[in-house]
Amino acid sequence: MGLDLSTLRTLISRYCVGEENWVDSRTIYIGHKEPPPGAEAFIQQRFPDNRIVSSKYTFWNFIPKNMFEQFRRVANFYFLIIFLVQLIIDTPTSPITSGLPLFFVITVTAIKQGYEDWLRHKADNSVNQCSVHVLQNGKVIRKQSRKLRVGDVVFVKEDESFPCDLILLSTSRDDGTCFVTTASLDGESSHKTYYAVQDTKAYNAEKEVDSIHATIECEQPQPDLYKFVGRINIYMHNEPVARPLGSENLLLRGATLKNTEYIYAVVIYTGMETKMALNYQSKSQKRSAVEKSLNAYLVVYLCILIIKAIINTVLKYAWQADPIRDEPWYDQRTEVERQRNIVIRAFTDFLAFMVLFNYIIPVSMYVTVEMQKFLGSYFIMWDDEMFDQELGERAVVNTSDLNEELGQVEYVFTDKTGTLTENNMEFIECCVDGHVYVAQAICNGQVMPGADSMDMIDTSPGPEAREREELFFRALCLCHTVQVKEEETVDGIKQGIHHGKSTSFYISSSPDEVALVEGMKRLGFTYLRLKDSHMEILNREEEIERFELLEVLTFDSVRRRMSVIVKASTGELYLFCKGADSSIFPRVVSGKVDQVKARVEHNAVEGLRTLCVAYRPLSPAQYQEVCQLLSRAKLALQDRDKRLAEAYDIIEKDLILLGATAVEDRLQEKAADTIESLHKAGMKVWVLTGDKMETAAATCYASKLFHRNTQILELTTKRTEEQSLHDVLFDLSRTVLRQHGGMSRDISGLSGDCMDYGLIIDGATLSTVMKPGQEDSNSGNYKEIFLEICRNCSAVLCCRMAPLQKAQIVKLIKTSKEHPITLAVGDGANDVSMILEAHVGIGIMGKEGRQAVRNSDYAIPKFKHLKKILLVHGHYYYIRISELVQYFFYKNVCFIFPQFLYQFFCGFSQQPLYDTAYLTLYNISFTSLPILVYSLVEQHINMHILKKDPSLYRDIAKNSLLRWPIFIYWTVLGVYDAIVMFFGAYFLFDNTTFTSNGQMFGNWTFGTLVFTVLVFTVTFKLALDTHYWTWINHFVIWGSLIFFVVFSLLWGGILWPFLNYQRMYYVFMQMLSSGPAWLSIVLLITASLLPDVLKKVIWRSLWPTTTERIQMKRRCLASQPSTIFMLSQTSSRISF
Repeated sequence: MGLDLSTLRTLISRYCVGEENWVDSRTIYIGHKEPPPGAEAFIQQRFPDNRIVSSKYTFWNFIPKNMFEQFRRVANFYFLIIFLVQLIIDTPTSPITSGLPLFFVITVTAIKQGYEDWLRHKADNSVNQCSVHVLQNGKVIRKQSRKLRVGDVVFVKEDESFPCDLILLSTSRDDGTCFVTTASLDGESSHKTYYAVQDTKAYNAEKEVDSIHATIECEQPQPDLYKFVGRINIYMHNEPVARPLGSENLLLRGATLKNTEYIYAVVIYTGMETKMALNYQSKSQKRSAVEKSLNAYLVVYLCILIIKAIINTVLKYAWQADPIRDEPWYDQRTEVERQRNIVIRAFTDFLAFMVLFNYIIPVSMYVTVEMQKFLGSYFIMWDDEMFDQELGERAVVNTSDLNEELGQVEYVFTDKTGTLTENNMEFIECCVDGHVYVAQAICNGQVMPGADSMDMIDTSPGPEAREREELFFRALCLCHTVQVKEEETVDGIKQGIHHGKSTSFYISSSPDEVALVEGMKRLGFTYLRLKDSHMEILNREEEIERFELLEVLTFDSVRRRMSVIVKASTGELYLFCKGADSSIFPRVVSGKVDQVKARVEHNAVEGLRTLCVAYRPLSPAQYQEVCQLLSRAKLALQDRDKRLAEAYDIIEKDLILLGATAVEDRLQEKAADTIESLHKAGMKVWVLTGDKMETAAATCYASKLFHRNTQILELTTKRTEEQSLHDVLFDLSRTVLRQHGGMSRDISGLSGDCMDYGLIIDGATLSTVMKPGQEDSNSGNYKEIFLEICRNCSAVLCCRMAPLQKAQIVKLIKTSKEHPITLAVGDGANDVSMILEAHVGIGIMGKEGRQAVRNSDYAIPKFKHLKKILLVHGHYYYIRISELVQYFFYKNVCFIFPQFLYQFFCGFSQQPLYDTAYLTLYNISFTSLPILVYSLVEQHINMHILKKDPSLYRDIAKNSLLRWPIFIYWTVLGVYDAIVMFFGAYFLFDNTTFTSNGQMFGNWTFGTLVFTVLVFTVTFKLALDTHYWTWINHFVIWGSLIFFVVFSLLWGGILWPFLNYQRMYYVFMQMLSSGPAWLSIVLLITASLLPDVLKKVIWRSLWPTTTERIQMKRRCLASQPSTIFMLSQTSSRISF
């Protein structure tokens, strides 16, 4: 047939399977060149273009999609139904009263969301239309990024970002390496080394690269940033030569080329198939817990509304069962009305009652909430304490919808590098055979004794000790992957180390490697360069020593060590090894282990990052054996990583211990204090990082996430290789549950006597845990066991995490049975996914671009500002909006329930109790401004106290002020006040129906009396709840009452005689001219407010909360002239 297996597989995958994601691998033709005849059939696969799409809407789907999202809100949908009912039937009120506010809210929201999405489209276009250099027909041409195709060969210059995922073919460096910063991917700003394909690294000219004839077979796109498997088939004289490809050959989109003049690379993944795009979490609309409570309350009130309408409809027809009542002599029906179906009439009456009572859920509440969130967000942006002088930046609010959510956070997920730390390593000390060398203690180039008398070194050591000391320094100068660059301006910053004659600076994939090499430089041994596979060192005598670099055994998180094999100029062969103490000590056969181990433990307690250094001399025969082992492992196409690990394990043994080092990773200012405050506030803090475990663990100790007495539990690849995942999980579960069951844990999480657990998990193990249920029935549900372990740990560290895994962790906690409120904070593009997944996302304005800031809900300059934005602003926002929501429902129950009662006295005729103007303006003018101002400026406790005592945050945790018992209390209070107002006015005037001039009170006078008591009662209720009085509060509260009186006089024709045709003409004045009416107003207001005041006084006296105790202490200070805040003498409803 002429088709080989490869061709058959490709045909089946293309035409039978139908979905590319089902194909195990893809074949890429470099430069779109056909393979030689007879090699394999040329079947060009279809791949997406290189466009990136982060926008939510398109021109065509904006209106339907946006309308769908907006009408998912219960309030919007409810108002739409009411508006349609008013259009269909004849109702007591005009459709404009519901339709116009609804149209305004929907339009403004659509414009806002449309503008935000237009900005995303604009950002996408700027990326997709930027020019890139592509090699075509031996020449470099410019092309738009979006037009790149899989198989194109691109030319990238220094400091340019990679436009898509690439396989490195050749570089400007002779050794075929290039250096890359991946700050936008994994948060690391240090330089990482990548390697060109061995057989193509010599092709540096355009025509040479264009002559490459090869194909690449690799896996289909997947989001793991640290994993890539493939191979390249290079055709030499029509014969393919296969070479393995790994993650060290893969350049990821968004990374930046550094310290390399140019590279040539071939495109393998484009557009939304790049690893960064696969890690991008789609942006969804977030809703706060308060909004969810609000929706639930709306549903309850909607049910109350329907019940009211049904009761009135049934009673109306029961009332009209008597023909005299049904058709009185003054209101005879027409023949058409008599012939109408009773069901249709009943349904019409039901809808009319719905419209009459619909003010129980006014549209103004939704508008007021939106205004409160929008205006309230400016207090964050105006906060001078959250202004960073160094950056010149203030806090930014991108989404005001989640202000109150800042007061409900239970889990904080934070990135490490650039968020907790400054990513700035500093060499502290090294220990050789138990003697401490402090880099700062240098005098005339000589190492001076350490400060600790126990670790004092001899300033004139013997020949043997001096030889060991210099061997240690040489080991650190050789065992690394540091690169040297001559001093120049990099990223706008002059970088250089001016000691002696050297004017160079170091770059590396690991910042602590740079710190160690710099420390050795200050101790007298300077690493100069790697040239022609030879490493050069300048020793203390200013002599250059040359070592041939034979092999590099790279670091990995399982081995936790790295090694180099070098050949000295004397011909001696050495293996130098450095790594974590746990991976070095078991492999050591001699050396002063006890002294070094004691110093390592001492430094670990201080929160320093420690490494141990050892060596092993090799004979030529041993070296040949090592070479053969490594060669076989590197050429393996299957299980290459496993074979290399086995080879490294055989090579790195029988070591001689030299000493240890200590490096400090500087934390951001007040990072430890912030984490401690968050713990006291009842939040659990998780660190999610792409960094290796040792680095991250050291930072966790320094930032007080882990304490000295914290027992560390490991759920890592190394442990799961020794035991099955099932056994490890159940062992950890038994450990934490036994401790949890046997000892009551301190609720603050700060007990020094109680055993605290800290969990460390890596990305590979997490992937296994997150997989759906295994076939083995004994495996159980790993997710549930993992969650149970995490719940009983005071802190959790997740290391070697891909960006999408960070989002998966957040989602796992967010969707657990407790449904806790989560917050994610980070500074790099690798944090965007978890920022978008969490309930609240906060971006740090760090050194790693602005992607996290752009995609976050809030952006702050430094991690320390998280304390104030949560403990102060979040606390205030939640207190304010919870009062706003409850108060709105309360005042509308007071407003509408008398209307319901009035139907029993008007034959269920749908007669309004209040005038139309009062119905319309009650929520818009008379009662709206006081609660809006309260919800913007209320401070029930001084902000300094909130910062000083984080435990106050616990008083409002778990949506405590919007729970059902409190909601029911406010509703019952509203019903009580409504009954007092209605029946109080009814009975007081039952026998006193005449004024002093003999006029009788009519129904509009009665309704106006009830409405007057209503407006004053609900306004005074808010005044009693106010703790922080400003001139604005006084103005709007007393101003609203004055406005009501003035409007009533105006509407009644007293001040504006042209309105004398109105049915309200002189009604308000007539009511005020009656002495009993004045007495009734005072008595009814007092009777309405008294039970609530008494209840709160009793509650505060018998069961005060922490917040209320502080308020009572502050009350004593309020009378002093120096007091800044005026606190009301009444208690707050926070006790509920």
